[in-house]
Amino acid sequence: MTVSVLELAALARAVPRGTRLLGIDVGTRTLGLALSDATWTIATPVRTLARTRLAADLRTLSGLVGDLDAGGFIVGLPVQMDGREGPRCQSVRQFVRDLTRAIDLPAAFWDERLSTAAVERTLIGEADLGRKRRKHVVDRAAAAWILQGALDGLRNFAAEPAPDG
Repeated sequence: MTVSVLELAALARAVPRGTRLLGIDVGTRTLGLALSDATWTIATPVRTLARTRLAADLRTLSGLVGDLDAGGFIVGLPVQMDGREGPRCQSVRQFVRDLTRAIDLPAAFWDERLSTAAVERTLIGEADLGRKRRKHVVDRAAAAWILQGALDGLRNFAAEPAPDG
């Protein structure tokens, strides 16, 4: 059965507690991966996968999902600064359709505007990493930035009072 892409709050209800969320920064050449802890509090960069063929990428992700005990995906959606969705969004949406067909887990999108720029600034300013080292770290760090934003969003949903009814 194919799982559709869900809104963030619906994803939280669909993923069993105690499993982790896998954050994905989908690039044209790489997939940056990050993993939440089991309490959905902290995102940690995991690795960067060089993209090859879609089928091979999905097989690799499928193996990682089992190894990492992931119960769902948070995928960065590269919305343009004015809020419009361009060709990159279409490409990411297609990747997620293929992903959820291949791996029967729920997925949600998280707006990734400025995630790479923010990570680059952090890696340059605070971590003092040179260009060559940043290149190897930035995609998984961007995935962690995206996933952490979604985890923070999930906490905000949980903190909101239930609507009167």
